[in-house]
Amino acid sequence: MEQLSTMPVVFNEPLSFLQRISEYMEHTQLIYKACGLSDSIERMQVVAAFAVSAVASQWERTGKPFNPLLGETYELVREDEGYRLISEQVSHHPPISAFHAQSLKQEFEFHGSVYPKLKFWGKSVEAEPKGTMTLELLKHKETYTWTNPMCCVHNIILGKLWIEQYGTVEIINHSTGDKCVLNFKPCGMFGKELHKVEGHIQDKNKKKRQVIYGKWTECIYGVDPKVYDTYRKTGGDSKKLKEEHSCESEQEDDMAEVQETVTVIPGSALLWRITPRPAHSAQMYNFTSFALTLNELEPGMERLLAPTDCRLRPDIRAMENGDIDTASTEKERLEEKQRAARRERSQDEEEWSTRFVWFQLGTNPHTGAEDWLYTGGYFDRNYTDCPNIY
Repeated sequence: MEQLSTMPVVFNEPLSFLQRISEYMEHTQLIYKACGLSDSIERMQVVAAFAVSAVASQWERTGKPFNPLLGETYELVREDEGYRLISEQVSHHPPISAFHAQSLKQEFEFHGSVYPKLKFWGKSVEAEPKGTMTLELLKHKETYTWTNPMCCVHNIILGKLWIEQYGTVEIINHSTGDKCVLNFKPCGMFGKELHKVEGHIQDKNKKKRQVIYGKWTECIYGVDPKVYDTYRKTGGDSKKLKEEHSCESEQEDDMAEVQETVTVIPGSALLWRITPRPAHSAQMYNFTSFALTLNELEPGMERLLAPTDCRLRPDIRAMENGDIDTASTEKERLEEKQRAARRERSQDEEEWSTRFVWFQLGTNPHTGAEDWLYTGGYFDRNYTDCPNIY
């Protein structure tokens, strides 16, 4: 990760990784939908759709978010959507970002810590998103956990960059024993499997209750397993099968509308559909409409924010304003300031003070694994002890 921090600023997008994490919340309506369902299998189906939707904004997003500085924070308060989120960079080596979102009416909590492990494979970069997502539906007294799929950016040296996500995602309902296994399929030789997601929900007796299928770039459907099996055996009606995209056809630049290429099995229920991107998205780092709002500083907001909020970070702000030279100079200055603070701490044998951090290292009670847990208090708006990181 240290090598990555010295990459030229032109490879970045004008958002911090903390803001990228907050994009998990773009489809919060799915959490509310799950809260309102009385059947646990139906709830799992919608939670699975939410887990897929949380990675959908990465489609075509080939700019690298800025590495957060130690102690950097980002808050997102959406009263219109009924939730608020706080995220913080809790560790620099290894880089770990923690977040905690809660509904304003005590309906859900969604939290996790993410520490991406990067591997370079010559022409591609693979990111393994280590860290657990935890979703608590408070009314149902249910907790779901999962880990996001692997992400790979291809053609980093030459050619058009493109992204695939792959690997198995297991969502566990710790209260009922229900489990959803989602397989994010790798592209394959001719791109036939690109972006595909297939999986199933099983109850605690391992009985298959629902099949989930679709693409993480387009839409997700649920269908009865018997209907799915019959359809697969008969091969469907091949005349009606729509043309699948291949890696080649991903070269097209038209981003505004998503051409749906998922063949819908009769009797399926639509669980989630991606929101079309704004028409000028390709000129704006392929941002979604949601991502475009994340750097907004409304009048009077600066007085409310913690001084560590990444909206106040000068290199990101300069890049957003199109001033690449200032962004580059500021990025170098901030990284050097961070290195100097680290050297000073190591001379004094002093740990990064937890006096002003909003998360503490603890144990996730549901998985038993190490996790960074929100200690509360951020929204009390007392930031006198916050460090001067910019």
